[in-house]
Amino acid sequence: MSSVVWVTGARGFIGRHLARHLAASGHQVGGLGHGIWPEAEAQRWGISHWLNGDITPGNLRTLLETMGTPFVVFHLAGGSSVGAALANPREDFFRTVASTAELLDWLRLDAPATRLVAISSAAVYGAGHSGRVPESAHLNPFSPYGHHKRLMEELCRSYASSYGQRVTVARLFSVYGPGLKKQLLWDLCSRLNTGASPLSLGGSGDELRDWIEVRDVVRALDQLAGTVSTEVPVYNVGTGVSTPVRHVANLLAQAWAEDGPTTPLDFNGASRVGDPFSLVADPARLEAQGFAWHRPLVEGINEYVRWFRSSFQRGDSK
Repeated sequence: MSSVVWVTGARGFIGRHLARHLAASGHQVGGLGHGIWPEAEAQRWGISHWLNGDITPGNLRTLLETMGTPFVVFHLAGGSSVGAALANPREDFFRTVASTAELLDWLRLDAPATRLVAISSAAVYGAGHSGRVPESAHLNPFSPYGHHKRLMEELCRSYASSYGQRVTVARLFSVYGPGLKKQLLWDLCSRLNTGASPLSLGGSGDELRDWIEVRDVVRALDQLAGTVSTEVPVYNVGTGVSTPVRHVANLLAQAWAEDGPTTPLDFNGASRVGDPFSLVADPARLEAQGFAWHRPLVEGINEYVRWFRSSFQRGDSK
């Protein structure tokens, strides 16, 4: 069914893919976030109307007057990484927690029937977990980024219980895919592109992560819009497959080499502050909704390398 939907943080990595997916499903997509986005480019990503600015009552009202009341808001705006939050925790707080408070209060006053899918992170689980982590696991954030995502979730519960706001929280695990210009895969491709050899990476290489391709992720978020409730259900968005960082790095090095010799990798054993050893989803709750993952890791890594090379050749790799 076609409807008006909004995506906060639509110009970001996940936001772009979500907007394109929603538009392809027939929805009219409004976007709010930071950055100048030429109309033609925004439209290529499925955005009917882009508003460059913070989440404020004035900006939300402008979007409402332009597009009408949204059926659902996908709230992706917020801090972008553990490292950025460690470097500037105050800014991360305002991006993640304060922006959520602004959005929730505007919905309370101007669009109380609108559904909200709040995008959180597996970082709320923090350290000390082994095996698959269920949504009921103890929350032990390991960084300002994780603490702020937890506070965002609590705000959603507060507005749901006090004002009847219908919300679902999606906790994303290790999202990757074409367009991601940070973190491990981007760093590896950037260094391989310079001909660096061998490549030394942080950590032991044995750290375990749950890698999820972005186009599978946006399908999951779209589906979760149907689960909103004043009970604020929480869903892990992860495959449940535990993959060592060393394996992912080797897959990428092999994809980069194609049929040639693979660049050797080594790990210096120095773990980054804020990174737990193991973070892997228990996906049972999401799978109970009938969701299935479509994109295998090897295929996704190969496609990421092809995307990096093509974007570098076009000169838009910055």
